[in-house]
Amino acid sequence: MITPPALSQTTPEEDPLGYSGLVEALEEGQVDRVTIDPRQNIAQVYLTGEDPEQPEEVQLFTDARTNQDLVELARANGVEIEVQQSADGGAIAWLLSHALLAFLVIVGLLMILRRSANASGQAMNFGRSRARFQMEAKTGIMFDDVAGIEEAKEELQEIITFLKEPEKFTAVGAKIPKGVLLVGPPGTGKTLLAKAIAGEAGVPFFSISGSEFVEMFVGVGASRVRDLFRKAKENAPCLIFIDEIDAVGRQRGAGIGGGNDEREQTLNQLLTEMDGFEGNTGIIIIAATNRPDVLDMALLRPGRFDRRVIVDFPDVKGRLGILEVHARNKKLAPEVSLEAIARRTPGFSGADLSNLLNEAAILTARRRKEAITPFEVNDAIDRVVAGMERTPLTDGKSKRLIAYHEVGHAILGTLLDHHNPVDKVTLIPRGQAQGLTWFLPGDDQDLMTRAQLLARITAALGGRAAEQVIFGDAEVTTGAMNDLQMVTRLARQMVTRFGMSDLGPMSLETENNEVFLGRDWMNRSDYSEEIAARIDAQVRSIVEHCYEDACRIMEENRTLVDSLVDRLIEQETIDGDTFRRHVAEYTTLPAAQRDLVTQII
Repeated sequence: MITPPALSQTTPEEDPLGYSGLVEALEEGQVDRVTIDPRQNIAQVYLTGEDPEQPEEVQLFTDARTNQDLVELARANGVEIEVQQSADGGAIAWLLSHALLAFLVIVGLLMILRRSANASGQAMNFGRSRARFQMEAKTGIMFDDVAGIEEAKEELQEIITFLKEPEKFTAVGAKIPKGVLLVGPPGTGKTLLAKAIAGEAGVPFFSISGSEFVEMFVGVGASRVRDLFRKAKENAPCLIFIDEIDAVGRQRGAGIGGGNDEREQTLNQLLTEMDGFEGNTGIIIIAATNRPDVLDMALLRPGRFDRRVIVDFPDVKGRLGILEVHARNKKLAPEVSLEAIARRTPGFSGADLSNLLNEAAILTARRRKEAITPFEVNDAIDRVVAGMERTPLTDGKSKRLIAYHEVGHAILGTLLDHHNPVDKVTLIPRGQAQGLTWFLPGDDQDLMTRAQLLARITAALGGRAAEQVIFGDAEVTTGAMNDLQMVTRLARQMVTRFGMSDLGPMSLETENNEVFLGRDWMNRSDYSEEIAARIDAQVRSIVEHCYEDACRIMEENRTLVDSLVDRLIEQETIDGDTFRRHVAEYTTLPAAQRDLVTQII
């Protein structure tokens, strides 16, 4: 008789047979066969007369001696005992975890090897050109999309014809130009022209920036130049466009202590490829820059850049064409006149005009209008020129003082014979200015007379003159700071560059005195100290004469000034037509201003 331990791992409720029931069944001969799983300590009991497919499970004890007593009892009663060990779940888990770890190690090694191979490939390709290549560049821009620079378009259209129909030129012995240099201020359309050339040419097109040639490693820039021209020769005839060529084409040997040797070696290689011993037949190079003065002379000579195309600010007709191009996808009200906008925007580049129409479209959407009206155009011009509108002034004293300052500018601009007419006067701050006086621009002309320059200086001093005449020396403010800077610059240019002084027709200073790479660091003046003193005296004489005229005009028209100031404070903005009509009620206008009033009436 086996006495089971006092503590059992199962209860009768959980196991219908139980350990004690198994012992009793064995003693009574009710067990046919027992299968023991030593790993899980479970016995499968097949009872006599029961379904052999559904044996009873009995949980054994972990005590090996007790289980051995059970085995001996079964043998003593002639019961067959089998041992069937189940699969080891821990071994399987161990195998799976180690297999996963081995897989991760292999994947990591493969990634390291791949990265190493890529780094090796990049090292081998480091000296290759980074130029973007297209067999037929589809930029979406044609010559019809470029306006305002008709002369430049004509020059470049000839290049396209040369590529497409070379026999027309070779029949008379003409050779294809090797290079075209586009020169002009920023925003005038140099890169846009290059895109139009790419769209029109129908030949392989390479485009790259000058800064992409130069690297910190020695020889990389020259290697990229060689690789670029090797690819171009394989696809000749073709076009190469180098944007901002001044990044690599600056003068060699300039500066204190020498220049960048790597950049100079890159430039040397570029010069050799453009017109060296081997030549580059069938390759046309188009480059763009806004700093032609810093380019190396060897780069500019015929045989390398045979043509220099000036892309300058557009005139009235050019601005009108540019506005028509940019207005194609914008909804304009019928009363908007593109010609009027073109006349109001002298000195605007193509980029400025594009931004102007875009700002007008943004204002239209913000105000929930269906089409761009003249109000949005006017606000867009003000924003592009002067900056964003700020909160109007509320302080009575400051507002009145600024009103006198702005009316001073406007009165002098209206009463002087050779000044542009007033467009509007406003006390609404924009940008850094507390108030603004706008003048209608005159005709596009590069020449200005001495009378026009003196009128401009006098009108610019009108704000300071109004402050002094109305409020006295003690109340003069810093508001005329920018005016005084412009006045001094114009007066000095009249003396030193335009020859409009008692010193005679002499040019004593150049237009650009900027230091370039140390080349002009020790710049010597071209005149003596005595001439320098006379220049200062002449500049002071011009400014004092104009300031006296400004104060005299302000004193003679004091009643008119007070009346205009009261009206400006009340309305905050007075347009030019209203301003001239008001002035005409008090005094006689110059002939040009009278004509404007007559046209209005």
